[in-house]
Amino acid sequence: MSQDLFEIVPLKSGFNSLRLRENNETFHPVIGPAAEASILHVQQQKLKEQADRPGRLLIWDVGLGAAANAISILEALQNPLAEVELHSFDKTLDPLYFAIQNAEALQYLLPHRQLLSQLIDSKMVQVRKNFRWHFHLGDFREQMLRSDLESPHSIIYDPYSARGNQEMWTLEHFTSLRKRLDDDRACLLTNYTRSTAIRCTLLMAGFYVGVGTAIGEKEQSTIASNQLAALDHPLSRSWLRVVPASQNANPIRESTMQYGPMALEDYRLLNAHPQFRLNA
Repeated sequence: MSQDLFEIVPLKSGFNSLRLRENNETFHPVIGPAAEASILHVQQQKLKEQADRPGRLLIWDVGLGAAANAISILEALQNPLAEVELHSFDKTLDPLYFAIQNAEALQYLLPHRQLLSQLIDSKMVQVRKNFRWHFHLGDFREQMLRSDLESPHSIIYDPYSARGNQEMWTLEHFTSLRKRLDDDRACLLTNYTRSTAIRCTLLMAGFYVGVGTAIGEKEQSTIASNQLAALDHPLSRSWLRVVPASQNANPIRESTMQYGPMALEDYRLLNAHPQFRLNA
């Protein structure tokens, strides 16, 4: 079945990736799966530095997909001093099955096919000493509410884009995710988007939001946190002042996804966000 859903496509970088045929969305476009995962998530979140300190490191990998992000993490954290728990979430294994079947073309999967098979079968594997990898099959919006899941230190947020997967980008969902975090434990969320609408949605959900690293042909991405001090480049009041002129600032809600300017009442709420009182 997965063979009909996806195809292998060449990228400008010379690497290959997957494309979902239904909406023509390519996984990790331009620079390729391994490079994007490393730059956008592993390096930006300083996961190796975190893993080199005693304690625990809980990582949520939202959108396991073809496992590029998760594999980049396990390759970076070879001998962690911290107790690392990587929790991957997805509502389907179809892209992973397809990727395993096409591992020769994708390359990054080749050394890990046996481990991935064990993860699929057992839903938890001991990758190495101090490193466990869990997989949770189902809707992340429901899975994240489980009482046996601790609040994470890191969220790798990589679902399909909002144009084909709106429910993972709504104000209601991000508000629920924000409430799930422990404010005594700093947590970073990294994502490929640079959309003003999604940044506004995250802010209105209670996150602090900043400018993330450049990736591929994008000069910036988005990073969010439950603590302002965790952001190196938080959005400032100068960014806030240009929001009313944007034609793509309307926050995404479950009831509607309308691209357009932000409503005045929403802008008033955004203007009152503590990030802009503290970060003039």
